[in-house]
Amino acid sequence: MSRKEKSSGSLFILMLNMFIVMVGMGLIIPIMPKFITEFGASGQAMGYLVSAFGLTQFVFSPFAGEWSDKYGRKKMIVFGIAMFTISQFIFAAATDMWMLYASRFLGGMGAAFMTPAMMAYVADITTEYNRGKGLGWLMASMSLGVVVGPGIGGFLAESGIRIPFYAAAMIAAISTVISLLFLPETVSIEARMKSKLSQTKRENILKQFARSFKAPYFMLLVLIFTMTFGLMGFESVFGLYVDKKYGFTPKDISLMITVGALLGVVIQAVLIDKLLRRFGEKKLLNVMFVVAGVSMIIMVFVQGYFLIFAVSGLFFIATSIIRPAINTLLSKMAGNEQGFVAGMNNAYMSLGNIIGPAIAGTLFDVNINIPYVVGAVILVMSSLLLAAWSRSSSASKAAKSEAVHA
Repeated sequence: MSRKEKSSGSLFILMLNMFIVMVGMGLIIPIMPKFITEFGASGQAMGYLVSAFGLTQFVFSPFAGEWSDKYGRKKMIVFGIAMFTISQFIFAAATDMWMLYASRFLGGMGAAFMTPAMMAYVADITTEYNRGKGLGWLMASMSLGVVVGPGIGGFLAESGIRIPFYAAAMIAAISTVISLLFLPETVSIEARMKSKLSQTKRENILKQFARSFKAPYFMLLVLIFTMTFGLMGFESVFGLYVDKKYGFTPKDISLMITVGALLGVVIQAVLIDKLLRRFGEKKLLNVMFVVAGVSMIIMVFVQGYFLIFAVSGLFFIATSIIRPAINTLLSKMAGNEQGFVAGMNNAYMSLGNIIGPAIAGTLFDVNINIPYVVGAVILVMSSLLLAAWSRSSSASKAAKSEAVHA
């Protein structure tokens, strides 16, 4: 088997794993509002449940990125999916709120181990030229899982509201076995040993964040946070928002999320590579951050199922372009720090997963429109920050070039 065939096979396994895990996460989306009412939970509590996942993801992501350099990508991926499997079983069997929180904490830990290792894995098996395409396919498999998941969840929920959670645990267990048996390791024993010896004392989270502050790609990490803040703020209260304001059913919510995610899949799988080559990462990001922000503002004012359907679809399209564009640019700037950068990428994303839903849930209880206004402001400001950073970077490169020629 040629190296290209091996890389294609490995990428396929990563995509399959990501798809399976995201199906497990996606199939619970339409039934979550109904499920948490069994525990007497509010919109704020739902936001906190989402944040709980991000909290442990945030704590462990920086370490997981470095551990994938030291111990290998495969171990981190298998361990992460296994933890996600256990978390879903706990959620399905929960009888008290503390069990729901315990499940979410464990699931976030699993995501912390799995996600940066997968992103670093893609960087290992691709060249800088086709990395955008590889990451685009990985993101497409993520979105496809979200597309298929809600439909499966709605179907399974007819047999019992907890059945979808057990199903999520079972398919995650299958993903764990597939990874364990068929996914090859991309980091050589020598490279792992070198990574272990290069740092006698592991940096804590604060030191790693301080290190990221000084990196040339710091602004990209900030944008990952703001994008995740806006996306999770939108998604965490979306079901409650359209239910309370318009009386939409779980079936209506499921259809909106499915179609929006499906559009994202098509763009990430078919168009993202062409868009990146045609416009470049920075220009594409500038436009899409504005589109996402404007979509959130419009959401407050439009009425009617099809208009809301269209606006939410536009938002999902914009965010589906933003994520691989940032990841591609970040990977190009990471150099030989792919594991560390992937870990910090996940850490900043986790911050967005923590803060976005928590703030959105709290603001939702004050006024259901406020979460979308705040999210819109954050996303539009992200475009302005990116534009300022791009100008500063260009000026710095020009100054260095002049100094060299002088």
